Amino acid sequence: MRLAATVAAAFAEAGAEATRVSLADFPLPIYDADLEAGSGVPEPAVDLARMIGVHHGVVLVSPEYNSAPPPLLKNAIDWLTRVRGRDEAPGEVLRGRPFALASASNGRFGGARSLMMLRLILAGCRITVIPDQLALSFADDGYDDMDRLRLESDNDMLRAMVARLIDVAGQMRHHD
Repeated sequence: MRLAATVAAAFAEAGAEATRVSLADFPLPIYDADLEAGSGVPEPAVDLARMIGVHHGVVLVSPEYNSAPPPLLKNAIDWLTRVRGRDEAPGEVLRGRPFALASASNGRFGGARSLMMLRLILAGCRITVIPDQLALSFADDGYDDMDRLRLESDNDMLRAMVARLIDVAGQMRHHD
């Protein structure tokens, strides 16, 4: 949550508007094709897809669980790939905008292993993921007393990620 606030602030500093969203606000059952066949895509998944759809880019900020993305995030991605807008293929909302990835971990890898897995998951869904990312190592000690990233190298990665996402989102919008 702390890293998500820091990322949102970096977008504001870059002159871009950011909306923070928590998956806790979009409760979803575990993805099950039989459930989907019986009752359709749950309304929270449709609501989350609408939220994504009104933005030009997305940053997924996540902790790392056992060197992997949390199941809640994977589950949300699974449901989002099933949302279908009018005259759209399932998951089209995810493919229409670029994604960036950031993680925080109290370990020395900063969640980088989970970001590799998340990148593979998103690539399998044909989602554009920019190469710049932020893996905040030793996150428990990663902030100063103003809640900014303490290390300049982390700030540099954050600014590069934000700049690249803004640039790629602009390019994708102009190709539509």
